[in-house]
Amino acid sequence: MKSIVVRFCGDSGDGMQLTGNMFAQLGAELGHEISTLPDFPAEIRAPQGTIGGVSGFQVQIGSGVYTPGDKADVIVAMNAAALKVSAQSKHFHEHAIIIVDTDSLTDKDLEKALYKTDNPFTELGIPETVQIVPMALTTLTKEALKDSEMDNKSVLKCRNMFALGLIYWLFDEPMDKAIRLLEDKFKKKPALIAPNTKVMVDGYNYGQNLALSVHQIRLEAGNKPQAHGRYTSIAGNKATAWGLIAAAQKAGKHLFLGSYPITPATDILHELAARKDMNVMAIQAEDEIAGVCTAIGAAFAGDLACTSTSGPGLSLKSEAIGLAVMAELPLVVVDVQRGGPSTGLPTKTEQTDLLQALYGRNGECPAVVLAASSSANCFDFAYEACKIALENMTPVILMTDTYLANGTALWRIPSLSELPTIQPQSVPEDLKGKYNPALRDERGVRYWAYPGMEGFEHRNIGLERDAQRGTISTNPENHEVMVLARKHKIEQIADRIPDLKVQGNTESDTLLVGWGSTEGHLHAAANELCCALAQFNYICPLPKNTREVLRQYKRIIVCELNTGQFAAYLRAQFPDIQMEQYNEIMGQPFAVERIVEYASK
Repeated sequence: MKSIVVRFCGDSGDGMQLTGNMFAQLGAELGHEISTLPDFPAEIRAPQGTIGGVSGFQVQIGSGVYTPGDKADVIVAMNAAALKVSAQSKHFHEHAIIIVDTDSLTDKDLEKALYKTDNPFTELGIPETVQIVPMALTTLTKEALKDSEMDNKSVLKCRNMFALGLIYWLFDEPMDKAIRLLEDKFKKKPALIAPNTKVMVDGYNYGQNLALSVHQIRLEAGNKPQAHGRYTSIAGNKATAWGLIAAAQKAGKHLFLGSYPITPATDILHELAARKDMNVMAIQAEDEIAGVCTAIGAAFAGDLACTSTSGPGLSLKSEAIGLAVMAELPLVVVDVQRGGPSTGLPTKTEQTDLLQALYGRNGECPAVVLAASSSANCFDFAYEACKIALENMTPVILMTDTYLANGTALWRIPSLSELPTIQPQSVPEDLKGKYNPALRDERGVRYWAYPGMEGFEHRNIGLERDAQRGTISTNPENHEVMVLARKHKIEQIADRIPDLKVQGNTESDTLLVGWGSTEGHLHAAANELCCALAQFNYICPLPKNTREVLRQYKRIIVCELNTGQFAAYLRAQFPDIQMEQYNEIMGQPFAVERIVEYASK
């Protein structure tokens, strides 16, 4: 097969995220393209065996991979509830393989999962074309570890490794590399290496015994040439954190993160807190407002300052972001979007913060807005956000989301030397003794001086400043001058960002339009439809050729995981251009087949 989709599902405590990540990591190390979708409940631990407690991890591995896949080729169901959720959500193809733990299909298990009969397969209407592979997974795991000194609870936690070993056999993956990967995963808990390795190897060997009833699946060699270098799989939050670090190193600045834990952005704080060796300062503040305010203080002091959050936190930070706009300080705000409003769906994905990022501040308060489009290029756009902030003395809001943050993709690790130069807008030495915070260069960008620079002492304020002297001003005409100066500063950034590129069949009459994390799904849909695709990463300002691109197509379909926020924004910019909308707000990424179905009408 060119690519395969595997979905691991079970209770929140069954280790499905670990299992899926290990399978994806091995695929990446073997040179395959990967795309993953962790899918888990918000509860810390829902009642065991219930539908509400089902945790899933879906991964597509192979070549030409753009998404985690609409439907799975192989399902691993650790219990009756996981089997039911997979069937009701139609997570698998009609010719899929379903591996299910028969030890978890007792009457009690079926009752917990709200089955009405004692035959789950018939009740769920699973087609006869689906190959059911029943296995006593719990019993087999206990047998594998009968000579260990582990207690029963610890033994049961190893079931996922038995299932993983079977999957490695099914796809003919090399066990030596799988074992090395497992050893690396458990290096901080060495006592767990031996039992988990034994169980995984036993699962692989069990697969050999199934060879007559289940055929192995082999992936074709990819035909997409990969650039020379070192590759790994990386999650979006980690890529974001590393992009911030790389930018600080390139700019010659200390990196400061002032943040408050919030799902699904907290991993950025975790990753940066562990990087004191890279001159990173990370503070877990007492709340969202304190997080952004400490970052603004760090920006005033001359650091590369960042804060990370999700939608509810972005709303709390809005007043302080306004201060950074008025004070014209470089600040990077990472918004990892989730389902809302309020607490909403904290572990699910949406693109519903766009208008908040663009307009959610009082007064005329322009800020740059960027959006990453894959887990891997979260690194690139975190780096780009820092570059724009430091070179243009402005807050930059970088938008990712739950899908990108928790999902993983194949990533080539770049060297620092190949990354774009970052030149912070430092004040020229010839202004020593004559400096005030209103002074600007020919682009309209004010100069950056900070405490400790002799001869550049100044006050920076949230009140309106005089356009010439930098002191407080309430003059009406001056206020208009300053509003337009801050607006122009953002607009001129369009001169130095890339033009919008059209992918796919550029000769088609139809153009799919998306922004941020939907790129993979829209790319796959455009391939099926043989149409064009324009995916936006630069939202404010838009690329300078946006109008030119849009006017080339008779039919424009703007696809978003919201009710049409980007479509509304584009219509406001280009009221003479007609656009359709395709929207979903279900807490999940797009299904490619539904986009194709709509666009084919």
